[in-house]
Amino acid sequence: MSTFSLYLIRHGLAGQFGDYADDALRPLTSEGIQKTRKVARRLKELGIRVDRLLTSPYLRAKQTAEILQEAGIGEAVETLDCLVPEGDFAGWLEVLQAWQSVAKPIAIVGHEPNLSQAAERLIFGDVANHLVLKKAGTIGLELPIKGELIGRTTIFWLTPPRLFL
Repeated sequence: MSTFSLYLIRHGLAGQFGDYADDALRPLTSEGIQKTRKVARRLKELGIRVDRLLTSPYLRAKQTAEILQEAGIGEAVETLDCLVPEGDFAGWLEVLQAWQSVAKPIAIVGHEPNLSQAAERLIFGDVANHLVLKKAGTIGLELPIKGELIGRTTIFWLTPPRLFL
């Protein structure tokens, strides 16, 4: 079966929840920026390169995607509303299905529990909340280039950021 890679990357360490009137404007902390840069450099050293770098419109996710872009993981950052916290998995699925024919690596930068739940849906067809993605962590999936995605996806990577620091 021919596949393409999908990297699910959680945003880096951000400001404290509740300290901002609008959660969408909560930025990465200086420590979050430093750690995310180290993770991005390590991903680049490992040869990770994607053709699309998609992100939630929330500031902390956009900042993380921009750090990945600066490290050379992807060229352009695209914002998708379906990637917001508690976003619409159907929207994710549409994007991934449209990308199947291209069959090139893609990355999504977003939030928990969205990322791990999306991975579980793609792998197992249901959410059991067994996968947990730490801040600036990565899940690597292989998706089929034809046919159904759900239940036909395999996981090849689940890395906490501490392994890259």
